[in-house]
Order: sequence, then C-alpha cells, then structure tokens
Amino acid sequence: MADRPIFDDNKRYLTYSSYLKRRFGKKVFKVPLNIGLGCPNRDGTKGTGGCIFCSHKLSGDFAGDPGEDIRKQFDEVRAVLHKKWEDALYIPYFQAGTNTYGDTELLRSLFERAAGFENAVGLSVATRADCIDGEKADMLASLAERTYLTVELGLQSIHDRTAALCNRCHTYEEFLHGFGLLKERGINVCVHMINGLPGEDREMMLSTAEAVGALGVHSVKIHLLHILEGTVLGEMYRRGEASAMEMDDYISVVCDQIERLPRDIIIQRVTGDGAAKELIAPLWSIKKFCVMNGIDKELRRRDTYQGIYARF
Repeated sequence: MADRPIFDDNKRYLTYSSYLKRRFGKKVFKVPLNIGLGCPNRDGTKGTGGCIFCSHKLSGDFAGDPGEDIRKQFDEVRAVLHKKWEDALYIPYFQAGTNTYGDTELLRSLFERAAGFENAVGLSVATRADCIDGEKADMLASLAERTYLTVELGLQSIHDRTAALCNRCHTYEEFLHGFGLLKERGINVCVHMINGLPGEDREMMLSTAEAVGALGVHSVKIHLLHILEGTVLGEMYRRGEASAMEMDDYISVVCDQIERLPRDIIIQRVTGDGAAKELIAPLWSIKKFCVMNGIDKELRRRDTYQGIYARF
C-alpha cells in the first residue's frame, strides 16, 4: 500500500522496543519488581478470590521475591541482562499486585528509589483504575515530571458483564474515572486487554480495542487468556465452563485489533507469557515467538498495518 507507514523492527505496528530505542538511543529493558502489595478484590475490600484468571502471584509470575529488597531484585535481573547487553538501559517495573494500593508516601519513597537505580531511565507501575484517587494521581504526576513514567491499568475488557464474570470488582465507568485522573495530569497510561475471556466473542474483543484506542492512551498490552493451575478459571475450564482460544483465532483477532488502534499508540505486547509449569491451556501459547511471527505473517498477507481502520 502506498500510504503504509514505516515502522521499525520490520513490523507493521509500533512496538515498544522500537519506541524505547528511538527515545533513549539504545536497548531498554523492563525489570519486574515485587513489593508484596495485595489487591482490593482479594482482601474483602471489594471482593475475595481475585480475578478468576489471576495466579497466586497476583500477575507477577516473573517478578522478584517480595521478601527481598527491591534493589536486590533489580540487581539480580540486571546482572543477567548485562552479560548480553553491557550498555543497556532499564525501566524498573512494579509488576506484581496492585501498586497504588497502599500508603501514598511509602509508595512514593519506593518509586523514587527505583527511579534512581543505575541506568534506570523510567518507571512502570501496574495497578487497578479503582485504586487511583486524587492523592495517588498527584504523587504519580510529580514522578512523571522527573522520569519517563507509565502507569499500567488492567482493564481487560470494557464489558461489565465480562468484568462481573471475571470478578474484577469494578465497572468500566470506574475504570474511566481512574484513567481520567491520570490522563488529566498528563501521565502516560498503558491499558491491558485480554482476548478469550469467558463469554466474549470476536466483536466484543474488537469493541474493547476500539474503545481503548479512542481514549488516547500512551500504549496497550494485548494478552491471551492463560488458564492456570490454582485459579478459579482453571476449575471452570475443567468443568467445561470456559474454553481456550485456538492459535489461528487469536492471531486473527489481534490483527483486527492492531488495524483498529491509532498509529501513534505503542503496542507493548501482542501476546503474554504464562508460567509453563502452571499452564493448563492453551499449550500452544508456550511458543510465544511462533505466535508473534504468525501475527506478522497475517498482517503481511492482508497487506494491512496498525491504524488502517482506526476511527480516531
């Protein structure tokens, strides 16, 4: 196509790695951290049990040991990466749990400390939109003035019926409120979406992507629903109450979503990692690079690219 935009990494969408390399001039890695925070839909504040797909590690399966100091967690990961990329830069990533669900000043001190680690060029903070209030948003805004900050919000789906089934314990309207507090302060927001949630069809997944695209977000993560041992979803799957997507269907939906996301939105992920030892289904997802290559091939086959059908 004559008007096809030029993306780096031989891709037809704007990857996170290419964005970071353009911004900082070299390879940048996110280093997952775990400060042992909980979640309001686990401790009874809003619900119990957590989201049906969430592991006992609170989506921090690859983060560090919360019993260790964050500096030690950071150094352990950085030491491994440094062997291959001696001059790499890093973004400390508060990944596990709900990282604005705690005392504001304590969180501020942890975030500021991590932002000052050697070769750290930014900060990522994963949380829930219903755990953002004015005080937390102001604290994050002050951080964003001094470093490249991204706040990651686990939306997963705009459909409240799905949210209720998944025990998310907050509505899309509540998500928009928390998102708005960040957006009005100029804070970069990355929104997580999950394809394959129980009860959702293709059109529902596409409408989530289109709605997120219309919000003017900084970036998105597109995840595949992983069915893990020790989760409510795992029990549902074994009872025949939930199913796993087939790889071809997943690739097709992701390509549809990429086509509908505006060109300037960074796509941090097009699939996710499920802990192999705990993964029940879909087993094909273990071969992550096969999935990523499948997405690239399908976009080439269609001769389409990110934003070709975007309405915003």
